[in-house]
Amino acid sequence: MAEEPEQLTLIDEDGNELLYNELLTFTSDEYQRSYILMYPAEEEGHDELNIEAYALPKDADPTAPSDGELEAINDDKEWEMVQETLNTFLNPDDVR
Repeated sequence: MAEEPEQLTLIDEDGNELLYNELLTFTSDEYQRSYILMYPAEEEGHDELNIEAYALPKDADPTAPSDGELEAINDDKEWEMVQETLNTFLNPDDVR
């Protein structure tokens, strides 16, 4: 039996609560921060998912529940690292 994904509730700019499923959390030694990748819960079971990525505040514990703000990833090199991590997670057989 598959394990249920952790769920998070995000509040959009209009104050609407949106439910997301956690796909992956990881920590980067290079950037000294943690990241979370998630997708809308309503897309569970779909062939394609709209995956969103955010950085956790510096020094945040990725395993602890948080009511804090997620941070957008604005640095191009940091974004490339997150994309590479996601690609490795989705396609582990493609790792060189």
